[in-house]
Amino acid sequence: MPPPAPAELESIVRSLARAVAARGGRAWLVGGGVRDALLGRPRKDFDLEVFGLAPAVLEALLRERHAVHDVGRAFGVLKLADLPIDVSLPRRETKVATGHRGFAIDADPFLDLTTAALRRDLTVNALYEDPLTGEIADPLGGRADLDARVLRHASPRFVEDPLRVLRVAQFAARFRFAIAPETVALARSIDLGELPRERIEDEWRKLLLTGEQPSRGLAFLRDCGALRWFPELAPLIDCPQHPDWHPEGDVWIHTLHALDHFAGARSGDASDWLVGLAVLCHDLGKPATTYDDKGVWRSPGHDVAGEAPTRAFLARITAQADVVESVVALVLQHLKPQEYWKAQPGDGAIRRLATRVNVRLLVRVARHDDAGRPPRPVGDFPAGRWLLDRAEALQAADAAPKPLVLGRHLIDAGRTPGREFKTLLDRCYEAQLDGEFGDLAGGLEFLRRQLAPPG
Repeated sequence: MPPPAPAELESIVRSLARAVAARGGRAWLVGGGVRDALLGRPRKDFDLEVFGLAPAVLEALLRERHAVHDVGRAFGVLKLADLPIDVSLPRRETKVATGHRGFAIDADPFLDLTTAALRRDLTVNALYEDPLTGEIADPLGGRADLDARVLRHASPRFVEDPLRVLRVAQFAARFRFAIAPETVALARSIDLGELPRERIEDEWRKLLLTGEQPSRGLAFLRDCGALRWFPELAPLIDCPQHPDWHPEGDVWIHTLHALDHFAGARSGDASDWLVGLAVLCHDLGKPATTYDDKGVWRSPGHDVAGEAPTRAFLARITAQADVVESVVALVLQHLKPQEYWKAQPGDGAIRRLATRVNVRLLVRVARHDDAGRPPRPVGDFPAGRWLLDRAEALQAADAAPKPLVLGRHLIDAGRTPGREFKTLLDRCYEAQLDGEFGDLAGGLEFLRRQLAPPG
């Protein structure tokens, strides 16, 4: 069942707020939904914070109207089943252990608004809206920061949750906001080593998949010293490049430009995660291979050298082996569109490339790489268009050609499964890739010749 339309959700929230008011409390929308509405963006988050009602009274009120999940009760949060609405009580949080969840929660419905707001991460996320009157409460000056497009920590307790460093990075990317210098300074003291990999992955996903300008998020991670937790990225800074080919500057600057171009051309499907990571990682091999060749900076073999740092970086942010292998393949092959366009190889080379990498995604990565070189004009990338046209004509743009000759055909030919099977099947597949046959009948004829006695 699709989620209710925004107007219906707004109506549900107002109904809940009226029920709270009838019992002597007050409900406020707070957080990202208020921020987004004030920015003129669609409200996606409906987080209600209810003041003045005891926990049992609030829970009974909610259960009269909706099914309620208990998943957040320990944190003073009640989630309405099948609705993107969370209802919570004001609360104090006390740091008692390391990590993102190392807090003791003390829900207190009679907290004042300012005290309740101080536990939040940023001033722009500490704005409150009365859903019945539209009144905006701004206990921490978040409205001024929103108008100035600045991210500023809500209180010195910002340092207690290491995930907030990555949240600031993805917020900066999503909203094109600057970060207050004092927030950058505060973030320098935060240990990201406490974070579990899945939470790190969540924030990198938001940065790459929703960021309008990912370079802002990466620049913040650099400025606050957080790249020490992602040491494969740091060597890109100040790694020189040939100015004729890369007038934009060093490899770090190039990578940021390529990421921003990617952000403006996302496809909106699952492939964006692979392409975004590959654009981020595509030149990780340059620091190890760059040298001065009589006044000319060269990076021979940086595609191959990029495999190890790419694997190391990805191991820090994801446990998905299929993602790792797909991104590594894109990094290893990212130079192929230009190389093949210049060399004009035969169909066999295109088919073999498709056995190593998804050609359609590869062309996207190479296009963003090519575009990340301002002030050079961004063209239509003829190398990519040429390669994709070739691959599509060969039905090899999205996957390698499937082998036509299979083990069962060898069995049908009277052969017993054994060591020679792989040799014969590999020989048939290589011939198929070379275009010696293009259908099963041709494959079986080729197989017959391989099995025929010499002479």
